[in-house]
Amino acid sequence: FRFKESLAEDLRSADLVISHAGAGSCLEALEEGKPLLVVINEKLMNNHQLELAKQLHRDGHVLYCNCSTLVETLQSMDLSALKPFPPGQPEKFALFLDKVVGFK
Repeated sequence: FRFKESLAEDLRSADLVISHAGAGSCLEALEEGKPLLVVINEKLMNNHQLELAKQLHRDGHVLYCNCSTLVETLQSMDLSALKPFPPGQPEKFALFLDKVVGFK
């Protein structure tokens, strides 16, 4: 589909999510606890998606590939090696921000 108001229901029912490496897309899938295969768009804005995909991969949360290696990756991937993504802690950011701007 080209546009959908929300992917939440689709994510909840998915066994595997294949996505581009947009930060929002990655975090939404990971926060839902779904295995994630990130396909890098190498032609988009100096290949900036690669940095996020590599870091999430180094941390053990995603697998990544590019369009030319997608089929090979799907055939050889081991989803059991992926680690759960830790839940966000917005309260820590709020405390840090309060300290930085002098509220505490």
